[in-house]
Amino acid sequence: MPSKTLHSFHSIAEYHRFRGLPAPAHPLISVIDMASLPTVKGEGEVNLVFDFYSIALKRMLNAKMKYGQQQYDFDEGVLFFMAPGQIFGIEVEKDKVLEHSGWMILIHPNFLWNTSLAGTIRQYDYFNYSVHEALFLSELEEATLLRLIGTIHQEHLNNIDRFTQDILIAQLELLLSYADRYYHRQFLTRKITNHQVLSQLETLLTDWFNSPDLTTKGLPTVQSVAEALHLSPTYLSSLLKVLTGQTTQQHIHNKLLEKAKQILSTTQLSVSEIAYELGFEHPQSFSKLFKAKTQLSPLKFRQSFN
Repeated sequence: MPSKTLHSFHSIAEYHRFRGLPAPAHPLISVIDMASLPTVKGEGEVNLVFDFYSIALKRMLNAKMKYGQQQYDFDEGVLFFMAPGQIFGIEVEKDKVLEHSGWMILIHPNFLWNTSLAGTIRQYDYFNYSVHEALFLSELEEATLLRLIGTIHQEHLNNIDRFTQDILIAQLELLLSYADRYYHRQFLTRKITNHQVLSQLETLLTDWFNSPDLTTKGLPTVQSVAEALHLSPTYLSSLLKVLTGQTTQQHIHNKLLEKAKQILSTTQLSVSEIAYELGFEHPQSFSKLFKAKTQLSPLKFRQSFN
């Protein structure tokens, strides 16, 4: 069995020391040229957890990135994001040297304090995507981001003055906006894969609501649906929002209402019986959701068929 070790880093300076780098030019933000990192020989799986944000544009050879139970080879240029507290791993084949290139930006949450990005950074869903849901960049997109990272790199090396934080925050916000644009492009251009996800979601929800034991296993959750599709909940909802205009929760509600309408219009089961059959613990919750989505109570809907 390969060995596993966990390293936790509370400050950017700690990570610099761990990787054999000089002290960071700024205590709360660092831009690291991956090619400048000392080589690392394979020692099994190394797990890392940061107390700060990480934005990485990198290629890795002789290694696999791991997040949760997912692994991915990073032979191509990709961009991925990690929020504080997330554990990710690097597995290097034993006795092989880790080779990588690209850039990594480390941002301590304290750097964002009292700035516009302090509140909005949580709105960028891709900080909660899994590693296999990284952003695959075109050559033009990569070139655009590399220029921007170069600007951030140069600015963070300058002498710190009263303009430093504002300029760096503006550049980071621009980088995150570009990432939003490129993820939107990725959702649209990976048609075959993404339409397979839609098809799998439709089948999954149909089977779930037709299941004879629905009353015992209850309603599907966003988490359970995402796990069944081997995607992170945030990535799945973002993908569906771009492709269909609706989130995972809305797709679940749509399938639920479709099944409810079918039962209401073809049986004489009471509203309470239908609610329990659909996995609701309380009939009032079913009636409230049905009316909110259709503007009709379940009974009013049934009467429209008489």
